[in-house]
Amino acid sequence: MQDNLTKTAHFHLPGLFGFFDFYRVFLPIYREHKEFFTDNCDISSIYGAPSGCIWGGGRFGGGECTAGEVLALMNEYGISARLTFSNSLLRHEHLSDRKCNELCRLFEEKSGVQNGIIVHSELLAEHLKKNYPGLYLVSSTTKVMTDFQAFRHELDREEFRFAVPDFRLNMRHDLMNTLTQAEKDKVEFLCNECCYIGCNDRKECYENVSRRILGENCPEHVCTAPDGKGGYLFSKAMRNPAFISAGDIFGKWLPDGFSNFKIEGRGLGSAVLLEFLLYYMVKPEFHINVREKIYLDTMLDLF
Repeated sequence: MQDNLTKTAHFHLPGLFGFFDFYRVFLPIYREHKEFFTDNCDISSIYGAPSGCIWGGGRFGGGECTAGEVLALMNEYGISARLTFSNSLLRHEHLSDRKCNELCRLFEEKSGVQNGIIVHSELLAEHLKKNYPGLYLVSSTTKVMTDFQAFRHELDREEFRFAVPDFRLNMRHDLMNTLTQAEKDKVEFLCNECCYIGCNDRKECYENVSRRILGENCPEHVCTAPDGKGGYLFSKAMRNPAFISAGDIFGKWLPDGFSNFKIEGRGLGSAVLLEFLLYYMVKPEFHINVREKIYLDTMLDLF
């Protein structure tokens, strides 16, 4: 077991485009008030995609900011920008999409911290490796890898810097601890998933989003899981057996050699995102300080 004082929890946050205005307010607090934040943690990357990207597939993108504005903000704070291009149903004709290729060129050329792509499609992964070698690749959780051995094989693929397992593998601490340190360094846990632990339709749900982004005429996926109509609630996610709490990160996973933790929530609104950041990254005694600085900033309409 490693000393958790020597490890840093690297958080990967949602809303690269959709929460741009929020991050313009939050990141100066993050840089200027380190005393507010939990020791040994940082913001390693922020992920997302603008609307209209047919390579997208995890959830719908958004935001009115430009890619140049996004990259300038990320470069200013030394944070990796990740494009969420996790559409699972891409065909050869989709690889020539002008908008997505232009975004890749822009994200690859910018100086500073290396940027990346979250990818599902093997076809797209090969296209990215060939044409944009300056971008690192992340194997998407939309692959729904619930089998540990299949996930371990994914970790051993050289083309991926990180791989995100299905959230149900979060409960298999016994299996995860059999990984080598090199493999552990590539694991990126999805911490705050709210989906029903027994869901058998998760892959179909992601595929439905992929079809709709591609413009296919298909009905929206209807969740049939218990309490599925209630939508995302952080309080419900906390009761999920696969939930990774802040205590779990700093008391269990970090000491055992894991250091990458993904927070979901691109479509939930900036007020909910703030609660995620307070919970995972801010010392409890400073929650009110961060809230006040956010609430009183006139540039941000939090609600």
